Amino acid sequence: MTKYDEIGAAVWYNVKTNVMGEIMGPVEIVLAVFGFLLISGGIGMLAYTLPIAKKVYETQLVRTSEEKWGRVCSAPENEEQWQMWEAGIRWAEQNRDHLIEVEIENDGFHLYGEYYDFGADRCVILLPGRCESLMYSYYFAEPYQKAGFNVLAIDTRCHGKSEGKYNTIGVKESRDVLGWARLLHDRFLNKEVVFHGICIGTSAGLFAMIDKECPDYITGLVTEGCFVSFRETFKRHMLAEKRPLFPVLDLVMLLINKYTGTNVYKDKPIAAIKKLNKTARVLFLYGEKDIFSIPPKTEQLFAACSAEDKKLVWFSEGGHSHLRINNPEKYDNAIIEFFKQRV
Repeated sequence: MTKYDEIGAAVWYNVKTNVMGEIMGPVEIVLAVFGFLLISGGIGMLAYTLPIAKKVYETQLVRTSEEKWGRVCSAPENEEQWQMWEAGIRWAEQNRDHLIEVEIENDGFHLYGEYYDFGADRCVILLPGRCESLMYSYYFAEPYQKAGFNVLAIDTRCHGKSEGKYNTIGVKESRDVLGWARLLHDRFLNKEVVFHGICIGTSAGLFAMIDKECPDYITGLVTEGCFVSFRETFKRHMLAEKRPLFPVLDLVMLLINKYTGTNVYKDKPIAAIKKLNKTARVLFLYGEKDIFSIPPKTEQLFAACSAEDKKLVWFSEGGHSHLRINNPEKYDNAIIEFFKQRV
């Protein structure tokens, strides 16, 4: 048996176990047909496209060296990203007197963060997007400081100084988030913890909030640019980068399952947000020009949110994850006012 025969069998096994047992939608039907083609002789296509999918997967979702996803600006060539980075660094430098270096261990990984103690009894955990370290999160700390929160910036697993190799699309990262929340409550005596998630960071926050072990003191979520499903947003990224979609896209999704156990067809923010406790508070910050978390999907996500206390704020300027740099006053006031009403 060649390596492609083995991979074909593994892919078909994943299709059978993760798809056939569910009610099949259009995506699942495509996968089932693709699986059938594989076991009936479509190995040639797999032999050609698998290396492409594997390269995409390793580039986008696997930490292949210590330098990758370190504490550096992820896109220094992007003017707005660099401005965000520099502004965040300035905030951290201005608040060094409030900094406490912190560390936890979860799933066998040592994870690192920075806790900024402003004397409050509530704290926000900043959950950055893919490829970003805690230094990126500095940029989003100021409105919470003004709103009367302590701030925890973290290196998510396989980012910055934290250990790990694979991005699990927020599923296993959610267990890390719960560990950080326990630290804030038990050691630093915060009575309330909320999350601020950027893109995929929101997934970790959502999965944490619907976990059976989620404590009552985790009360809210602010989300910028979250997606309804990772497959859907990753497809848009691939289109923007002019990568071939079929069958590369779903091969990448199956590689995620193979290496991390995450099933992107089930583990979706749109599914998680329906299970939120009705007492949770959720603020949606979204851009009309976001080409990855597009407005129609945002409306769908907002409508699905089961929290009774929820609000959606639209921004006319700014791309994906770049809302604040284009609308600083509106962005900060949205957060401050949302929490000011609930002190």
